[in-house]
Amino acid sequence: MGSSPQRRSARFPLQPRERSRHTAREVAETYRSGDAFFAYDAGLTVLAWNEAAERLTGIPAETAIGHPCWDVLHGVSERGDVICHPGCSNARLAREGWPLSCTRMLIATPTGRKAVSITTITVLRTGEEPIVLNLIRNGFPLEPTKKAAQRLTARQVEILQFLAAGQQVKTIAGRLGISETTTRNHVAAILRRLGCHSQLEAVAEARRLELI
Repeated sequence: MGSSPQRRSARFPLQPRERSRHTAREVAETYRSGDAFFAYDAGLTVLAWNEAAERLTGIPAETAIGHPCWDVLHGVSERGDVICHPGCSNARLAREGWPLSCTRMLIATPTGRKAVSITTITVLRTGEEPIVLNLIRNGFPLEPTKKAAQRLTARQVEILQFLAAGQQVKTIAGRLGISETTTRNHVAAILRRLGCHSQLEAVAEARRLELI
């Protein structure tokens, strides 16, 4: 992934009153996949959960649809850190139109924890609430975290070092002579490339990979 992505939502801002809501039936009829697939709306409510998702996870559609995605998946990282929760940063970024890298997690199933990787695509249409589409694959992606981490730029490694020292974004921006927005974009890119969901997790992962 190259330079920090530009949010589509920033280019096509929508006022809340202009947005129409989607029904579960509309989403299920519009978006289909032979792979395990689910979709949620701007409120994180699951709108679609196909048969392949049922087979892969053991979670029936009637249990998932209409419920918050975080309450269905109960996703955690390999280290046991909570990923799926009401304030999920990945969900927020997806709703705002940021492109996201594949996410690895362990989800809760009727037979215990299961390792999956989730690829996310956001559908943004003028006058409509965003729909977040997700493909679930069994197991983790082939590319190891270390290889992904090698794509960090020198600037991003520098920002990681500041984060590890406990510096706030505003302070880091001032030290580097760049805007807070640019600094936050770098932090978002770091989280995506390291497969992390918080700055603390990114620092820990960077130390594990001997990047800092």
